[in-house]
Amino acid sequence: MGLRNVLVNGDERLRKKSRPVTEFDQRLWNLLDDLYETMQERNGVGIAAPQVGILRRAVVIDVGEGKVELINPEIVEKEGDQYGTEGCLSVPGEWGMVHRPKKVKVKAQDRNGEPFELEAEDYLAVAACHETDHLEGVLFIDLADRMLDESELEEIDE
Repeated sequence: MGLRNVLVNGDERLRKKSRPVTEFDQRLWNLLDDLYETMQERNGVGIAAPQVGILRRAVVIDVGEGKVELINPEIVEKEGDQYGTEGCLSVPGEWGMVHRPKKVKVKAQDRNGEPFELEAEDYLAVAACHETDHLEGVLFIDLADRMLDESELEEIDE
């Protein structure tokens, strides 16, 4: 396992659509392990392969409920609404207010290619939406209805 460099806003690779994963092999497993380690090192709750320059549809999330790996994820159902603060490892130091579904159902594959469904609520739903957006070349700043200023950021840090 190893840490990967995280691309930051302005890098054109973050704006490209990722291709599906077709090979479920050691190379994918290494990527997933590296993504998780990189995310933890940077105190994130989610990371997508495009954030480390790999344009493949692979995501790792851990909002404190355990690691979730989503390969070729597709959000197939959305329900409700929640509004809250979002940040991103690829947009360091910036936070914005974003509307997301309260619940989502995600169809995906695991690291071995086996299909499964994830039903996510609250913070996990936000993370699933945020990370799958990365696979489409979308950043949270594209969806935020407003960005937070320095005084609001200080309140979050406290």
